[in-house]
Amino acid sequence: MRTFVLLALGTLHAQSPGPQQQPLTFEVASVKPFSPASAGGGRKGGGGGPTGPGTADPGRIHYAAIRLKDLVIAACNVNEFQIVGPAWLEASDETTRFTIDATMPPTTTKEQLRVMLQNLLAERFKLAMHRETRDLARYSLTVAKGGPKMKEAAEYQAPPAAPGGGRRPESNDRYGFPIHLSREQGRTWSWGINGRGRLGGERATIQDLAQELMRTHLRTLITDDTGLKGKYDFLLTYSRPRVDMSQSDMPDWVANPPEVSEPIPDLFAAMQSQLGLKLEAKKGPAEVLVIDHIEKRPTEN
Repeated sequence: MRTFVLLALGTLHAQSPGPQQQPLTFEVASVKPFSPASAGGGRKGGGGGPTGPGTADPGRIHYAAIRLKDLVIAACNVNEFQIVGPAWLEASDETTRFTIDATMPPTTTKEQLRVMLQNLLAERFKLAMHRETRDLARYSLTVAKGGPKMKEAAEYQAPPAAPGGGRRPESNDRYGFPIHLSREQGRTWSWGINGRGRLGGERATIQDLAQELMRTHLRTLITDDTGLKGKYDFLLTYSRPRVDMSQSDMPDWVANPPEVSEPIPDLFAAMQSQLGLKLEAKKGPAEVLVIDHIEKRPTEN
């Protein structure tokens, strides 16, 4: 049986409140057009670190410069390729970014936060959308000829605490990627530098790998057709087009990684040569959210 790697779609509206129920909304919410002069930049963050459920600051959210499309994605718990909307929603410039600050009870769950964001979008941006099934391009992840080349993970043993705590770079490897003192187990992670991509996993499943490929590297639907059920340690390094970053504010290790003597394969070739897996292009039905209406500018605070 095929396993479809597709995140569950959130409902656009909260359930109709009963006599003793109130709609899930933020206590206070401010939505302003993003201004580079008054914000620190970045898709999310600022204000001392991550905010919201599961963070050290669970009673509020702060999005410094979030794209409107990313706000819809977060509210409805979908992937970017599942959103069908107006062309202007795809822009990443200042015209589609907003600074959002809102407060909520510290006990708010991630699911409740999504409903709050849905209601915020409906109230402030007049968002209306519906679900439908469309044929979309996708990839089938299978085992390549010769079998998988990934290392099956041993039983997890917690590593000693890194000096200073947390995940922090110790140095860079010969490809220019940071080497970390410790990583979280049972998950995947990604890095991107100019001209190269990196995907790693420790005690990760093929589902974890497929979701990371879908979410960060290919941004399209991927089905896991490998039949592999174990947990694996792996490291994937691949090439991607270099861009001119001479005018960017990226650190030098990101903008100008060191040259290497051997050629680095693209993602599809690297999957076969390094992991023993294959990505095959296909097309098939998938659920999407079609935006029927959304305002470019929110109503006043």
